[in-house]
Amino acid sequence: MINVVLYAPEIPQNTGNIMRTCAATKTKLHLIKPLGFNLDEKAIKRSGANYIDECDYIVYENFDEFLAKNKGKYYFLTRYGHKPHSSFDYSNKNENIYLVFGRESTGIPKEILKNHLDTCLRIPMTDKVRALNLSNCVAIMVYEVLRQQDYNDLLRDEPFKGKDYLEK
Repeated sequence: MINVVLYAPEIPQNTGNIMRTCAATKTKLHLIKPLGFNLDEKAIKRSGANYIDECDYIVYENFDEFLAKNKGKYYFLTRYGHKPHSSFDYSNKNENIYLVFGRESTGIPKEILKNHLDTCLRIPMTDKVRALNLSNCVAIMVYEVLRQQDYNDLLRDEPFKGKDYLEK
């Protein structure tokens, strides 16, 4: 199972977008407090485009509680990582994979990262920006895992207008 972990997210619109991505990809979302917003804020609902009810998510009081309740392989996305995100093997469909992302302003605390240096990763980019938007990073990472797992059982054709919509 693919899991997205947000450590102390601050911006409701990012979390709403991430909830929509998780709903679209059957990815479980883990939110670790403190949250910089209330989960019923309009900004989350607007960004999630009414798909939030389809998102499987759970909220934790702190990182220790999260760790105690979740076993699997952890990957930490950080601008301080030295390995590209695409250099890891995520193909084992029987393994719980946790993609851990930090808060928008400060990332994942160094105290957490230094215990997981072998699985700290970075999305390559220029020296013109410090980091990409959090919701973009989540989408990049989730789809890299899905690509390596051959997209699991996600639909390959648009379900509403039909497979042959373009041919008509």
